[in-house]
Amino acid sequence: MALISLSVLPFAHAQTQKAAVPQKRELVVGVKDAPPFALKGSDGAWSGLSIELWRQVAKATNQTFRLVEARDMPQLIEETAAGRFDVAVGAITITVDREKVLDFTQSYYSTGTGIAVPIVSVMNWGTLGRALTSFNFLQAIIALISLTLGAGILVWLLERRQNEYFGGSITKGISSSVWWSTLAMTQRSSAEKGPQTILGRSVAVIWLVVSVITIAVFTAGVTSVLTTSQIQGTIYGVADLASVRVGTVKGTSSEGDLLRRKIKFQPYETPGDGLKALRAGRIDAFVYDKPLLAWAIRQGYASRLKLLDISIETQNYAFALPPDSRLRKSLSIAILDAIQREAWSEARIRYLGEDSLSSP
Repeated sequence: MALISLSVLPFAHAQTQKAAVPQKRELVVGVKDAPPFALKGSDGAWSGLSIELWRQVAKATNQTFRLVEARDMPQLIEETAAGRFDVAVGAITITVDREKVLDFTQSYYSTGTGIAVPIVSVMNWGTLGRALTSFNFLQAIIALISLTLGAGILVWLLERRQNEYFGGSITKGISSSVWWSTLAMTQRSSAEKGPQTILGRSVAVIWLVVSVITIAVFTAGVTSVLTTSQIQGTIYGVADLASVRVGTVKGTSSEGDLLRRKIKFQPYETPGDGLKALRAGRIDAFVYDKPLLAWAIRQGYASRLKLLDISIETQNYAFALPPDSRLRKSLSIAILDAIQREAWSEARIRYLGEDSLSSP
């Protein structure tokens, strides 16, 4: 009997040890639609740059998982912070506020907040007013008036004693000569009321030539100002956002960027809603993650909207985790390994284009 007990004991001990080893559970991975980083197909299957990276990382760390869709970014952050999602995947930016409630893996993509504007917009009074009161436009007006006054006064000085039209009091003489120089500039002057002295006529000839060039330059400048206003809505940099109607997606890092800069904005539920408002002329600029904006514009707005070649803030994308997650180190190591491989570069080109390789 003792022999039987001794023979059974090792087997029983092995079974107890096996039962004590915890089995890896299936991870619940939260995901939010954010093309081209996370796209949900019509059949419910997920694809995208972040999704492909996650699958590589999960395989490298021997993790099984199921994807669960979040309604929006605030819900994705909230569910992850509460531990109901083991990992959050998508276009998730590392921010100070999120760091307070979440952990993040190693960053895998660096980008910035972009600004989309109309290529062709209906010229409204607001846009026209901003264009006509711009510094460049006012500078051209002042230069044109100065040249006209200078030419008129010079002709008056040369003609006031020999030409009755420019004679009389100083006020009458200068007003007549300035009026003549204005008419000459617009090619409306008559020979009878022009300069009669040799010096006066020499100045008149020079002024007529100069005025033709001046008007041409002025016209080109006005056209340029108005065309630029139509193309960019008078937006050349981040500072210009304070004077135009701005939109962004609520609950995103882009919203935080605008709040920190104290720029007023209209919040939208989705990027699509914001871009539709921009195309319809209800806002002048739409601010959102640059690669997401570039993707959305390429899909259906390429002929109406453009992405400016400027960024507001630097953004780093990473996978989000609940606080003190045991997965952080292993996932970060797997991410660092994956983004150094050729497959990652190919995926970036496939989803973001060749230009994406210039980003870290």
